[in-house]
Amino acid sequence: MNWYLGCWKKYAEFSGRARRKEFWMFFLFNSLAFFALAIVDVVLGTSSALCGLYSLATIIPGLAVIVRRLHDTDHSGWWYWIGLIPLIGSIVLLVFLCSDSKPGENRFGPNPKGV
Repeated sequence: MNWYLGCWKKYAEFSGRARRKEFWMFFLFNSLAFFALAIVDVVLGTSSALCGLYSLATIIPGLAVIVRRLHDTDHSGWWYWIGLIPLIGSIVLLVFLCSDSKPGENRFGPNPKGV
């Protein structure tokens, strides 16, 4: 949960690097929260109003953690846009997000693993 809250603390911080763990924990807790809100929306009959508000709130921190994760693999944050290419782009982006950190310091800062 600390990884998820850490992304909220770095709400719009697009500089620096993010470990795989930080990215995937944010993704996991974000998905769980969205799923829980979807259930609450169905129970309350609010026609996905809560899910929509939550989605709007998480756009910027989600994008920021993706950019920091790309920085950790020594790619520019602009590589995020490759995901717009149907099928192939999403696969390439997923490979970048799953890749291990580049050891040592890179142009985006020191390694967050401290190795």
